[in-house]
Amino acid sequence: MSENGSTEKIKKVSIIISKGSLEGVYPGLIMANGARMEGIEANIFFTFFGMEAIMKKRMAKIKVATVGNPAMHMPSLVGMLPGMSAFATKMMSKEMDKLDIPPVPEFVEMIHDAGAKLWACRATVDMFHLTIDDFCEQVEDVINVGKFYEISGGGEIIFT
Repeated sequence: MSENGSTEKIKKVSIIISKGSLEGVYPGLIMANGARMEGIEANIFFTFFGMEAIMKKRMAKIKVATVGNPAMHMPSLVGMLPGMSAFATKMMSKEMDKLDIPPVPEFVEMIHDAGAKLWACRATVDMFHLTIDDFCEQVEDVINVGKFYEISGGGEIIFT
């Protein structure tokens, strides 16, 4: 609510995706998609392992993190067993299919086509020795944090 008591619609969101697991990437993509469906400007800033979602060679291979994930409700030792991550990923993918949630590469393309802007973090790109060519074509550019704040000006910043 604003000072005068009226509710104001959010006009812009900037979403930061920093985790490279399936459960780390999808919340940001879902929020960006929802924003665009509501006519809200959406910027997605991928940093650290969140860049897995926009890397050509990796975006179709993102898995559920089964080790050290308390939401899995199983001991980490079980999560370390061979095949557990693949099994959990397959089960989650089946449930997402039922809800018509597309795979990461298709979702990234869909969100971009809806008008969202996707950005890669300059510091992380440099740290991991990557270039713009490592990313899918939907990535606008590699930018630093200052530029991201400039783009985000006047909007809400959301960490997923």
